[in-house]
Amino acid sequence: MAKIEDLEAAMRANPKGISFLDAVKVATHHFGKPRNKGTSHHIFKMPWPGDPRVNLQNKDGKAKDYQVRQLLEAIDKLKLKEPKDEDEDDSVG
Repeated sequence: MAKIEDLEAAMRANPKGISFLDAVKVATHHFGKPRNKGTSHHIFKMPWPGDPRVNLQNKDGKAKDYQVRQLLEAIDKLKLKEPKDEDEDDSVG
């Protein structure tokens, strides 16, 4: 089973060649379970209003390339919003 980081790297290298299941796996890792009530659309809840949004569809076993690019854009935005894990200098000087 491929690691999330490896899948993201493959998505960045070739958004057209990504399997639908791999795209859903990466999106679920970052944004939780998708909403899809009886439709082919897997819609993920974003922690912000507006774009980018993540909506994935299965096209013959592959994710649509423009949706993969939107997923990557959302991941990049999410990573910018996350607090950095930096060690603070506790020394008193």
